[in-house]
Amino acid sequence: MDLDQIVVHLNEILVSLKGIANAVDLELRFGLVTGMVFGVLLQRARVLRYDKQLAALRFKDFTILKFMMSAIIVGMIGTYFLYDQGLVKLSIKPTILGGTITGGVLFGVGWALLGYCPGTSMGALGEGRTDALWGILGAIVGAALYAEMFPYLQDTLLKMHDYGKITLPQLLGVNHWIVIAGVSVVFLLSFVLMEKKGL
Repeated sequence: MDLDQIVVHLNEILVSLKGIANAVDLELRFGLVTGMVFGVLLQRARVLRYDKQLAALRFKDFTILKFMMSAIIVGMIGTYFLYDQGLVKLSIKPTILGGTITGGVLFGVGWALLGYCPGTSMGALGEGRTDALWGILGAIVGAALYAEMFPYLQDTLLKMHDYGKITLPQLLGVNHWIVIAGVSVVFLLSFVLMEKKGL
């Protein structure tokens, strides 16, 4: 294959990729970009490292907690700003304590055993850490098992303490910006305290 044929072939690939990109919904493209930015931030904050994960679980290093709090603050403000502008619709899921507590326990045990959460395991694999592959495979198997057990679970565990689609602002009877401001202040004060203690 000579250089002209390679150029023609590359042009064909670019044209087909452009067609695919145009067909993809703007929302998906935005999700791809924000996901990439989040991945870079995870990597830059060094929270993809096993030693950081383990130190967080042992309450020795709060880098991961600070990263999560920062992401929650930005996410809350961004989501509700877009919601108030009418640019997004919120998909509130029901508060079901049976499923939430069980899922939280499974998540916590998996994180403690593997040393990664689902997001950081994908990032760690991207950095070449093959130990994260076991957690990713476990998540896939777990999702398949959940899908198979769903008919049984939806009539048992997923009905235990079902409080419906409620949010904290609804529960407190206040505007969502009051809750966002309160949570942000608590997180920022916690952040400052952790920094002062060198955690």
